Amino acid sequence: MDIYWLNNEIVFPPVEKGSAEGLLAVGGDLSTERLLLAYQSGIFPWYEEPPILWFSPDPRYVLYPEKFKVAKSLRKVIAKEKFNITFNTSFKEVIQNCAERRKGETWIIPEMIEAYTKLHEAGHAFSVETWFEGELVGGLYGVVVGTVFCGESMFHKVTDASKVAFYYLVQELIKKGFTLIDAQLHNPHLETFGCEFIPLKAYQEILKTGLDK
Repeated sequence: MDIYWLNNEIVFPPVEKGSAEGLLAVGGDLSTERLLLAYQSGIFPWYEEPPILWFSPDPRYVLYPEKFKVAKSLRKVIAKEKFNITFNTSFKEVIQNCAERRKGETWIIPEMIEAYTKLHEAGHAFSVETWFEGELVGGLYGVVVGTVFCGESMFHKVTDASKVAFYYLVQELIKKGFTLIDAQLHNPHLETFGCEFIPLKAYQEILKTGLDK
């Protein structure tokens, strides 16, 4: 494929132009405006060092909230009410922990932390925090696009802390009428929750419907 190099103009090529691996474009920046256009178009950045790489894989790995599978072991943990859960109280700490827990193998470099923190401050990126005895022990963050939650990363310092955060995220999204959680790429851990592949075209249709709402 011919690699599409981005410039200062806030545009992306059609997602159909992507490679077999989903690579769509290279370059550009992580401005809030560009990130919003990317997510609204079904595109996300994923790279470890410059230049920025933009992806839109086909098929897409997603979870329909109503199909969320809760293991018996997780139900027992939730029933014990061991953890306290909050939303959007410590976004930057969550993303920093996600980066720290994956040191040496992470795409959450300082530029990404800064960009997504700005996205959060603009009201488009959200976090769920898990607390135990006053300490942040787990959580996750992602980007909201219409009625789609685009999950980015999660972390845990205590067993089940990220799973509990994900459970409460799903319950909140169901309450608010969200239609889809975008997991982007296959992950064996997420498979246990009921994630599945759908065609990129179907994903984009869901995105568009959610944005129209």
